[in-house]
Amino acid sequence: MRIATAVIGLLALAALAGCKSPTYGGGGGGGGGGGGGGPAGEIVVGNILFKSSHNGTQNPAIDTVAVGSTVTWTWTATGSVPHSVQSLGTPGFASSAIETGDGKTYSVTFTTPGTYQYDCAVHGAAMSGRIVVR
Repeated sequence: MRIATAVIGLLALAALAGCKSPTYGGGGGGGGGGGGGGPAGEIVVGNILFKSSHNGTQNPAIDTVAVGSTVTWTWTATGSVPHSVQSLGTPGFASSAIETGDGKTYSVTFTTPGTYQYDCAVHGAAMSGRIVVR
């Protein structure tokens, strides 16, 4: 369980090695450039927790991303306990289905600035997070 979390954390750090922006997901100006290179934010859906792979915050997991960034939630070490990503309030995004089992993922591309609140439809406030889009 801890090894999987450590591996995800190391992958997130490796992805950040080339970032020049203080917000997760790069951003900034600059010329053209190639394709996306993966999600801007990665959040672990664990057993009764959301945890940012970027900065380690959990319940609430808080990530700041650039407009146009994709955030991916990954079910890790959840066993047979169901979880979801449920958007709360305005602005909002499409919520995920309730999923059970490790390795499930759910991604959202955020195209409008704002602060997006979410929780788990099964566990409510016990599992919460926030995405700040700038």
